[in-house]
Amino acid sequence: MSGRRRPLLSCPALLPFFLVAIALATPALGQGKTPSDPGGAENFPNRELVIGTKQAPPFAMKGPDGTWTGISIDLWTQVAQTLGVKFRLVEEPTVQSLVEATTRGDYDLSVAAITVTAERARMVDFSQPFYDTGLGIAVPADSVSVWHEIIRTMTSFGFLQAAGALIGISLLVGALIWLFERRHNEHFGGTAAKGLGASIWWSAEAMTQASTGHRAPVTIAGRALAIIWMVVSIITIAVFTASVTSALTTRQIRGLVNGVEDLPTVRVGALAGSATTGFLDAERIKHRDFNTVQDGLRALTSGALDAFVYDKPLLAWTVEQQFSGSVRVLDGVFEPQSYAMAMPLNSSYRRTIDVAILQAIHDEKWKQILFRYFGEKE
Repeated sequence: MSGRRRPLLSCPALLPFFLVAIALATPALGQGKTPSDPGGAENFPNRELVIGTKQAPPFAMKGPDGTWTGISIDLWTQVAQTLGVKFRLVEEPTVQSLVEATTRGDYDLSVAAITVTAERARMVDFSQPFYDTGLGIAVPADSVSVWHEIIRTMTSFGFLQAAGALIGISLLVGALIWLFERRHNEHFGGTAAKGLGASIWWSAEAMTQASTGHRAPVTIAGRALAIIWMVVSIITIAVFTASVTSALTTRQIRGLVNGVEDLPTVRVGALAGSATTGFLDAERIKHRDFNTVQDGLRALTSGALDAFVYDKPLLAWTVEQQFSGSVRVLDGVFEPQSYAMAMPLNSSYRRTIDVAILQAIHDEKWKQILFRYFGEKE
């Protein structure tokens, strides 16, 4: 039956073309989730992950029984459950040692209150930031002693500069009075030392309005200068006195430190090895470093410091828990910072972590975590 159509596959000449078509179509049919797709835990090592951390309340806190809680810990636990990975936590003493150990590959991931900085970004890969904050300032809760402020004001550079200028002008006026009066007034005559001494003393009396009037210039030039000096000295001393009084009153009411602009002129403390010291060094603000936040706050309450600078959420938590009656944290933040998780450079699972963190911080559980530790709803 020559008229019947033969099946397509029965033609040997077309079989190679059919096999090629199947081979080309197979990749397109398999464009689903692959083992390298950064949406799951396939990129993680096939073992229990080693996670580095450091105590930094309220982000990472170790309980008496060895269990860890905190904002960062709770977030990572949620991420790990989402990805289906197992882990164990290992503690480091400082953030710097935590970053260095992560750089060496000792940890698969580091979770604490790790601030993202350019220096650290050269050493490790950072995840998507999960909390934005900034630096804060802690100051003594008690009002400033007025005598402490008087001494501080009178020994400040501005006060000494103003007082020196006033004394210098007084000496200049005394010298001019001596030049005008030495040949016409017996009170300013005699030897140069005697005449200058008398004229300078008169200038000081006139400046302070303490002159008894038993000696006075007699020449026209001397009297004209005396009138000008008396008027100028009254105004100068009045302005000087008002400025000092205003400064003392303001500091007594508001406190010695009210913002970052006051830090260059006071005694500042910071946590050794923290990102805070980098900011203070960049701003050329002298500071004294402490091994723990508690040590710095104790120095603050003892009067050895005027201000302690650190990450505001960590600072506020420590003050609230241990120094609520003696230390207060100023409103506002400066030098914005972000907290993130750290991984060794070129981590294959970085994108997986980023996706999981973004999902977690937009979940209702994240709001509950923040409210639990900070009272923040979001």
